[in-house]
Amino acid sequence: MWALWAVFAAISAALVIVLTKAGLKNVDSSLAFAIQAILILAITWSVVLYQGNFGDWKQIETKAWILLILAGICTSLSTLFSYKALSMGPASYVATIERSSLVIAIVLSIIFLKEKITWQIVLGGTVMIAGAILIAFSAPGD
Repeated sequence: MWALWAVFAAISAALVIVLTKAGLKNVDSSLAFAIQAILILAITWSVVLYQGNFGDWKQIETKAWILLILAGICTSLSTLFSYKALSMGPASYVATIERSSLVIAIVLSIIFLKEKITWQIVLGGTVMIAGAILIAFSAPGD
């Protein structure tokens, strides 16, 4: 079931890139993210309330709070950087370079989460980086 949710996440992320790029024509990238952040806040808290999980925040341990706050800061920075890049460059190039974060996530997961490395992970990561380099250094329209 996790794979289905991951596919939904990938489709949603692709739509974010395309819709944001289209919406940034005459809008500052930081302002665009601030507008979307309001919607993100409203939608996510609506889901929490609908699921009846609101009271669970009291049971979150201090370490988890710290990690979630740090992840929130990183999410905000990542999105601000992404929107700035989208305001300046082609969506296909920006998305490709930005998604090289997958390889960084693999490396960090191996180092900090002690996830196992396999030849498939190494090969897949190598192909992702090669693809990102190929697209990043190609001339527009080639």
